[in-house]
Amino acid sequence: MSLVPEAPRPRAVMSPDGLKIATYDFGDPEAPAVVAVHGFASGALLNWHASGWTRDLVRAGYRVVAIDQRGHGASSKPHDPAAYSMDLLVADVTAVIDTYLLDDAAYLGYSLGARVGWHTAERLPDRITRAVFGGIPDADPMRRVRVDQAKAYLADGTAIEDRVTNGYLTMAGNVEGNDLAALVAMVEGMRDSIEPTPSNAPSQPILMAAGSEDGIRDSAVRLAAAAPDASFFEIPGRNHFNAPTSRAFREAAIRFLSGPAPTDAALSGGR
Repeated sequence: MSLVPEAPRPRAVMSPDGLKIATYDFGDPEAPAVVAVHGFASGALLNWHASGWTRDLVRAGYRVVAIDQRGHGASSKPHDPAAYSMDLLVADVTAVIDTYLLDDAAYLGYSLGARVGWHTAERLPDRITRAVFGGIPDADPMRRVRVDQAKAYLADGTAIEDRVTNGYLTMAGNVEGNDLAALVAMVEGMRDSIEPTPSNAPSQPILMAAGSEDGIRDSAVRLAAAAPDASFFEIPGRNHFNAPTSRAFREAAIRFLSGPAPTDAALSGGR
């Protein structure tokens, strides 16, 4: 028997530009809401449900509204790079918040989902009460992807010479249901999107987290120091790809969501 309850069927929310954004609603509709947004080449169920987050959050008394970002999961997967920008991804999350009538919700995001959350929280200070941002760098790591090589590989199987590009496509291709053409279009379309900086930091209480073995750890620490009300939690023994499955990360996030923002000293001993 699985330790993770069966997931609900996706419900579609229409984005402002007419795309279908798949959402999954867990828990008591009257409970405090957490909007959960996954990372690049992942999905709502893989990032948050299969890893135990939805189970533990519902047990802690929360409702979880998880989102498949455009280009992922059961959401629309356009192949046009113009369909992808940070502003469009933020608009998708805002549309979900509006459709679900969430006047005050917490935000939970990992990697790309955390970057989207940084800007969503900054733009919706009266509707997002606090946020957990895991694996968030202060620049877009996907800018290192060679889009020309990725497109050539998709077109005719031309071998990818760039190690970073090959790594991203291999990772994305190992996730069932991923549309590589849509994901490459996302990488291309987001090249000039806004990034998290001290000047656009959200004012809400924030818990930043990154794996101790994650190459973006130091940039996440810098972002936490730059935000007005942020703490940092180091996820012990985890890298960028396996950090979402960390029990220590889940427990630290739920403690943060359930009470006053903890201090760095209180968080640093988490295991």
